[in-house]
Amino acid sequence: MLWELFATFAKIGLFSFGGGYAVIPLLEREVVDLHGWLSSAQTIDIIALSQMTPGPIAINMATFVGYQTSGILGALVATMGIVAPSVFLIIVGIIAFKKAEGGEKSIEAILSGVKPVVIALIISAAFFIVTSAGINIKGAAIAVSVFFLANKNVHPVWLIALSGLFGIVIY
Repeated sequence: MLWELFATFAKIGLFSFGGGYAVIPLLEREVVDLHGWLSSAQTIDIIALSQMTPGPIAINMATFVGYQTSGILGALVATMGIVAPSVFLIIVGIIAFKKAEGGEKSIEAILSGVKPVVIALIISAAFFIVTSAGINIKGAAIAVSVFFLANKNVHPVWLIALSGLFGIVIY
């Protein structure tokens, strides 16, 4: 089980261009669909917890899934799995590529090609969250309110605190 956790999260880490939200479709496919380690509802809860805790969402999610499936050792293994590819392959590869003649322009071209994929993955993650969260009209009202407040530059900590308070009052 531990090797499977490491290998799964290493694969997610290797292909998670675009950061946190872009990794959600990959995580959902691996953790829910392929391995059945978590349900969609549990995955939504882990996404919410990952948003509320410090650190990158992908690493937090790996840690939570690892802990949920195999305890503390599972959390460590899954976290190392998601971090290892970026540390050892991507960063070293980019540094070597950048030092080569014309490498900077090639890196810019690659990143320009990857940006549309990142946008599509983020939209896919949003769709997964919306369709799996089981939000009712009260939850939708909170979500719409937070959306508008976020666009008015209200700090995310305040948004989370206010949402929790509204949840206590409304539910």
